[in-house]
Amino acid sequence: MIVRSYQLEEKLGVIHMKAATIIGVILLVAGVIGFVAGGISYTTSEQVVDMGPIEVEAEETKSFPSTPLASGIALLSGAALVYVGQKKS
Repeated sequence: MIVRSYQLEEKLGVIHMKAATIIGVILLVAGVIGFVAGGISYTTSEQVVDMGPIEVEAEETKSFPSTPLASGIALLSGAALVYVGQKKS
């Protein structure tokens, strides 16, 4: 029983480290996008009118601006998470 418990903890540890690596890569990508594009923009569509065969949709472009400080923090945090995730794997 003790051996099985140890194996389970070992497997969970590997899953945790892979999650740290994945989150690190996501932060790295977000940091690079923040520096290059100055933020992330996206488009949402909403149905405004629905009267039988007539349908009207409105599209709105929204943006999430990022400062260079936030981009730098995301890059450093992502690099640290990737390093920690790879080191303990």
